[in-house]
Amino acid sequence: MPKARSGDAVEIEYEVFGDGPETILLINGLGSQMTRWPEAFCAKLVAKGYRAIRMDNRDTGLSTWFQSGQRYTLKDMAADAMAVLDAVGAPKAHIAGVSMGGMIVQRIAIDYPARVLSLTSIMSAPSGDVVATPEAMAVISNPPPDPAADYEAFIAHGMKNARTIGSPGYPWTDEELRDRVVAEHARAFNPAGVGRQRQAIGADGDRTAELKTLNVPTVVLHGADDPLVQPVGGIDTANAIPGAELRIIPGMGHDLPPGLYDIFVDAILAAATRAKTTV
Repeated sequence: MPKARSGDAVEIEYEVFGDGPETILLINGLGSQMTRWPEAFCAKLVAKGYRAIRMDNRDTGLSTWFQSGQRYTLKDMAADAMAVLDAVGAPKAHIAGVSMGGMIVQRIAIDYPARVLSLTSIMSAPSGDVVATPEAMAVISNPPPDPAADYEAFIAHGMKNARTIGSPGYPWTDEELRDRVVAEHARAFNPAGVGRQRQAIGADGDRTAELKTLNVPTVVLHGADDPLVQPVGGIDTANAIPGAELRIIPGMGHDLPPGLYDIFVDAILAAATRAKTTV
């Protein structure tokens, strides 16, 4: 797959689906690879006439990994996304992000307003100061077992974490979760990147005042049962962005299971449609 050059030393892996006249850029969350936007999900956007692009954030997947002591910010990660749009020849795009990805797309809308057609912020918040249950916080704070030492323990850990923060109304099967953990480990495994991404979130501070200056069609999607970024994160985001539409989904946690594909697609397309009506 292609890579986009961001700055002098960072390469961002991305994948393009479809060839529609308008682009939807999908940005994923903390430590997660672009495969968390599954091909079947991207195909639904393509079927609606859009070109969908997913990408590995820096320090994740097949994009550039950083070393201990190196730091970056959400501004840098937003610039990475713009490098991807440059690489595919998209002067503007609809942008959608989950969790940390939601924070990145907020930062994109703030820093690059001329390049944003619409914004969909999903299971996210206007700052890294989020409200989480202790069990959910442990998911991102406790490192996984060494897969080289005990692969089955590593898989079990990943499956348990997924269930802890997942959507109770849209559960995965054990087989689906195991397959996902195995596939993600086989593709890339960089647990140290999580810490650096968390530092980037913290360094960005509170975006509320900046979000209040936005003029972009926005939908904020959040799970009523999200234990990692509880619904107040979505509420605060929607309250900060002028004219934002807030959608709170019962039974949705902090993930994208197949049962939520259509709900996510509808939110992204609702923002995109609003962009068309405001042109």
